[in-house]
Amino acid sequence: MGGDQVTGSEETVGRAAGAGPLLLGVRHHGPGSARAVRAALEEARPRVVLIEGPPEADALIPLAADEEMRPPVALLAHAVDEPGRSAFWPLAEFSPEWVAIRWALEHDVPARFIDLPATHTLAWGRQEDEAGVEGESPLDAKTADSEGDSGPGPASGPGPADVRIDPLGVLAEAAGYDDPERWWEDVVEHRGVGKGDALAPFTVLEEAMGALRETYGSGGHDRDLVREAYMRLQVRAAQREFEDGVAVVCGAWHVPALRRKTTVAADKALLKGLPKVKTDMTWVPWTHRRLSRVSGYGAGIDSPGWYGHLFSAPDRPVERWMTKVAGLLRAEDRLVSSAHVIEAVRLAETLAAMRGRPLPGLSETTDAVRAVMCEGSDVPLALVEDRLVVGDVLGEVPSTAPAVPLQRDLARLQRRLRLKPEALEREVELDLRKETDAARSRLLHRLRLLGIAWGEPAASRGSTGTFRETWRLRWEPELSVRVAEAGVWGTTVLSAATAKAEADAVTAQGLADVTALAERCLLAELSDALPTVMRILADRAALDADVGRLAQALPALVRSLRYGDVRGTDTGALGEVAAGLAERVFVGLPPACAALDADGAEEMRRHVDSVHGAVGLLGDAPAAGQGHLRARWQSVLRVLSGRDTVPGVIRGRAVRLLLDDGELAQEEAARLMGLVLSPGTPPADAAAWIEGFVGGGSGGGMLLVHDERLLGLVDAWLTGVPAEAFTDVLPLLRRTFSAYEPGVRRTLGELVRRGPGAGIGAPGAGSGIPGFAAELDPVRADAVLPVLRLLLGLDEVAEDIGKDLVGVTG
Repeated sequence: MGGDQVTGSEETVGRAAGAGPLLLGVRHHGPGSARAVRAALEEARPRVVLIEGPPEADALIPLAADEEMRPPVALLAHAVDEPGRSAFWPLAEFSPEWVAIRWALEHDVPARFIDLPATHTLAWGRQEDEAGVEGESPLDAKTADSEGDSGPGPASGPGPADVRIDPLGVLAEAAGYDDPERWWEDVVEHRGVGKGDALAPFTVLEEAMGALRETYGSGGHDRDLVREAYMRLQVRAAQREFEDGVAVVCGAWHVPALRRKTTVAADKALLKGLPKVKTDMTWVPWTHRRLSRVSGYGAGIDSPGWYGHLFSAPDRPVERWMTKVAGLLRAEDRLVSSAHVIEAVRLAETLAAMRGRPLPGLSETTDAVRAVMCEGSDVPLALVEDRLVVGDVLGEVPSTAPAVPLQRDLARLQRRLRLKPEALEREVELDLRKETDAARSRLLHRLRLLGIAWGEPAASRGSTGTFRETWRLRWEPELSVRVAEAGVWGTTVLSAATAKAEADAVTAQGLADVTALAERCLLAELSDALPTVMRILADRAALDADVGRLAQALPALVRSLRYGDVRGTDTGALGEVAAGLAERVFVGLPPACAALDADGAEEMRRHVDSVHGAVGLLGDAPAAGQGHLRARWQSVLRVLSGRDTVPGVIRGRAVRLLLDDGELAQEEAARLMGLVLSPGTPPADAAAWIEGFVGGGSGGGMLLVHDERLLGLVDAWLTGVPAEAFTDVLPLLRRTFSAYEPGVRRTLGELVRRGPGAGIGAPGAGSGIPGFAAELDPVRADAVLPVLRLLLGLDEVAEDIGKDLVGVTG
């Protein structure tokens, strides 16, 4: 740039801002502001660029030029002694601050952050938490309003003054707009920056913000006064060093305050006595979704994907956007042609002209997509809004960025196991018999134990074996905070998970919590933590006398044994604890089932079911070493089924479990049911017994379908219930039978409708099921054999298969 141009720039600066620094007020994450900042810096060519942000990040600015750096990214500050206390400063490719950083690096110009240091910001948040002040989260340090951020500041009591105005909303309303986003698009995003006009947008915004601040003061945040005092001090220091070659990029809301003349003493007085905490800072990946209000972070833009497109599109943004939409819909198997794209562009331009807008905005393109490409349906339109308007772009940070040791170990494991963090949710199927998949499973389980929920277990499709796992993976930016927070437990994922498991075992509240922790240790293969957890588990089990808690803990232990078998883990100690726990349940269960109310009886019935399933698995586990557990449990069930003091729902379930295991003959089960349904038993007790026997999703409906003696007993009892008692037992019976599959209920209804004379409970009757004869017909059965051989692909198919088929159908 020649000398005349520099002189012209200085004159322009003087006309726009008067004597002093070049103040560029922006909208955070605004592509229009980003383009204007780039044009203003190119025209003014400052000697230093000051940017709103934490000064602790100055050393990280050069990383923005690294080839591996891909926005969106964020500056993360966290307290060293309390990693969970943190703050983010997100930057997208279309953020004015990011454009300013990149311009400074490309032109070898110093760039510095001048906002209040994070050491005060995080300490302020701690004071507010301790005082119980309601306000914004410290995570929202740089993600709030439209024309300036709402970084943490001094604690203040709640009240009307704490309500922050929305500058864009006020300006849009003054201009006659009901949507601030549409107003911003019309006056900024759709306005190009002409030659010699680079500073005009900033002049207009400064005037508007000055008028707003005259009316609203600081806008409701006293913390802004402190931040602005610090920024003025930093601007003065830069002016002493670089004189008039200072450019400042900050939220437009702060520009009038930075322009205001104050004394150094007054600014320092506002900063006196600010609290401090020791902080660390680094770059972390961010996502477009986290820049959107729909994510809860309130970054000031509803459509980061759309804004990213506006910033990156070199020309014809509407045509390029419609092409993107068409590509997305085609990938989802929707019929979208080039003609649809052309027609959608024409409709968007027509809508913009009718609405008096200079160019089609997001509302016009959305309406056109809905009408032309989505055929008026909001279902595919929701996909467009989620994938494109908001988007799941995940940034990347260079490996040279500062990180806690745990983060580096996690990154190493992610590369070795080929598990790349992605913002878009995806499912991963793992076969634990394969070494790599088993290692992936261990990593994900260890991270969950550390509170880093990168993966969530999901139901496996097509297999129920314990050798298969399904995970739903999605990397969220705040997981970087969780990693930093977990760094206090160790420098590697393994050591941190081991230390965390041991600490959790000591502080666990109940026996069930310790057993669940033991299961998680086995899944994560934390062999060093397991002895500590097992010792605490054995101690807790020996001291706990509550049968319900013991019964609740047993299934988790047994599942752990089975997982250990699949993963090749030594579970001998776990098997001994599980067997001892089962014995204590066997001894204490019958007394615990006496004199229970309805709710207590139903809860204990669930415990009986879970213990039954656990014993079935435990008896097969080699680590258990207790071959007599099944026999002991069956004797307990016999005791429960015969005691009158045990609630009917538990007695009925005990009989059913014995019948399913083949320990009780059908005739004996029918005899017991007949005794319970006799006239001498109160109807409510009989109904509870029936619920325990055939209810609870245990397949009781099919049992009644195939054993008409039991169905006849139930039918006869039900028709004999006195009218005054029928109303009381009806809700319980309705709950029992309504849980059956529709086909089962329909078949039972047909059997009951046919009545006792047609086979229900009648000695010597046939099957009673429609379509089946009383005896086998060998001739008709043989006729279907050729068809079966054909379906099974057997070689010996009769040559006259067609004749046989005719015979069968005839």
